[in-house]
Amino acid sequence: IASIMNRVRDLKNKYRNEDNITDELNCTKISADTTDNSGTVNQIMMTTNNPEDWLCFLLRLEKKGIPQMDANLLNRLIGRYSQAVTALPAEKHSQDESYARILVRFAELKALQDPEEARDQFHLARLNCKKFAFVHVAFAQFELSQGNMKKCKQLLQKAVECSAVPLEMLETALQNFHSQKKQLLSDEEK
Repeated sequence: IASIMNRVRDLKNKYRNEDNITDELNCTKISADTTDNSGTVNQIMMTTNNPEDWLCFLLRLEKKGIPQMDANLLNRLIGRYSQAVTALPAEKHSQDESYARILVRFAELKALQDPEEARDQFHLARLNCKKFAFVHVAFAQFELSQGNMKKCKQLLQKAVECSAVPLEMLETALQNFHSQKKQLLSDEEK
């Protein structure tokens, strides 16, 4: 974290003298560097550094391919999601839906490489963003995909107990679990 913060400070100093520092950041702005998007990342970190801009950038990056089939894209995405999680303090953003979505998607991508690390990331997401039902459902879906039926059910029940919203999402996921469906939520239900 310290080395990242030093790099951010160096980049801030470097870009302070450039005119484009005052440009407004928006989701359609494209970095000049299309391979690693470091220009966009630097701009996000130096200006707004908010979950909405990070999520917009990360989702746009995901559209460049299919992470399950492209190891290079998967590694790049995991690196960028990791950077976003590091740049966004949980204390400040735990009530932000975009932040919760970043944590969940990061865990889902990690699941493609290392289920144990993914489990840790899902746990972190649930710990920091427990009010969002989709966080609990994503973790439960992961456990279901790992064959941990008991843990899946437990996660969904605890989500109901801690009053995660929307409750309807949790009820639907529980119904689908009891019906022994492989997906707790269909695309339409999501």
